[in-house]
Amino acid sequence: MFSPPNVVRSALLTLRNVSGRGHVLSAAAASRSQHSGQSAPSNRPETSSAKTLMDIGTRRILNEDHDLFRQNVRRFFQEEVVPYHSEWEKAGQVSREVWEKAGEQGLLGIMVPEKHGGIGGDLFSAAVVWEEQMYCNCSGPGFALHSDIILPYIVNYGTKEQTERFIPNIAAGKSILAIAMTEPGAGSDLQGVKTYAKKDGSDWILNGNKVFISNGWMSDVVVVVAVTNREAKTAAHGISLFLVEDGMKGFHKGRKLDKIGLKAQDTAELFFEDVRLPADAILGEVNKGFYYLMNELPQERLVIADMAIASCEFMFEETRNYVTQRKAFGKTVAHLQTVQHKLAELKTEICVGRAFLDNCLQLHSQKCLDASTASMAKYWATDLQNKVATQCLQLHGGWGYMWEYPIARAFVDSRIQPIYGGTNEIMKELIARSIVRQT
Repeated sequence: MFSPPNVVRSALLTLRNVSGRGHVLSAAAASRSQHSGQSAPSNRPETSSAKTLMDIGTRRILNEDHDLFRQNVRRFFQEEVVPYHSEWEKAGQVSREVWEKAGEQGLLGIMVPEKHGGIGGDLFSAAVVWEEQMYCNCSGPGFALHSDIILPYIVNYGTKEQTERFIPNIAAGKSILAIAMTEPGAGSDLQGVKTYAKKDGSDWILNGNKVFISNGWMSDVVVVVAVTNREAKTAAHGISLFLVEDGMKGFHKGRKLDKIGLKAQDTAELFFEDVRLPADAILGEVNKGFYYLMNELPQERLVIADMAIASCEFMFEETRNYVTQRKAFGKTVAHLQTVQHKLAELKTEICVGRAFLDNCLQLHSQKCLDASTASMAKYWATDLQNKVATQCLQLHGGWGYMWEYPIARAFVDSRIQPIYGGTNEIMKELIARSIVRQT
């Protein structure tokens, strides 16, 4: 059975206390502090030299406390998610129960500071949860979106009253978060948002509609991006964020959208028809929403990128296992040189990606990850994920096209990755701008 809640929480508390402050030092940082500024050699292998790409006890950015935490997270996904995922795929959503179980085990809002009711765990602990979800090949639970993409808006820009009201239930899995950016005519262009909120006394009246909203059907609280000043000198100067709660008059959820992948992950249209919002529904300052989005998007892109590399690691191991067992021409497929060379290529590219992503994780843990580097990580890792998915499915032959094989699910789930979080074409634009500015 899965370890009781206090085991996981204790692992997180141990992690938090490594530095004696409200966050955790990485293994490398802890080592440097113990050796008067000199780096000590690590006996933790990188993924390239580990037995498998999903081994516990690897990567210099992690330590033994992260390993203990990973063991418990892996067990949680195997016991509480994997057995039910096919059922959730048919329903188009996961159960409320799994959200609350994740909350009980301390797997939601890991990085929320203690003062806001969280555990105060570190970025690497949160990354363990992202990665373990991909290692079990179950895309349904929108935990990463909830905890590490949307919740930071409330933590970083919410008032004391908002954080005290919302965060405890969010961390407990009793209140599910969604963020409503995308519109039918706007896509990746946040400055093209049409949803509008106008002032009415001290209240706001919200009108508009959003599409492709992950966690949208099950959401209890939605961070809504809306225009609040149509006369602003640029669209970026007239956007605000609002906290809209399920059940508010005029807030309607459309159908669960029927996607080619992410079958168990609820995605919906949202409609706002004269929704009256009190003044305290504003998140942060009026007309500052675009800047908040720009501040938080690097972490969103890092989450997507790390999950993409973790998916690559899963797909590689799934394929390695398959070709070493599947027989053709009187011997296993793995004996064919063309297959061996393809595996060599895939492992090399995945390990290169993991090295870059771990560097990005370390940079972000030190608050040094810039938007351009996060965009590089997102576009490169998700493109690689699709390449690996295609080639691993090919190595499975006809069986790779069968839904009961994990590689088929991984293949269709991978296709959204270069699209959401800002399309990869937009990522290249952002990277290019930083290059031009530097010359």
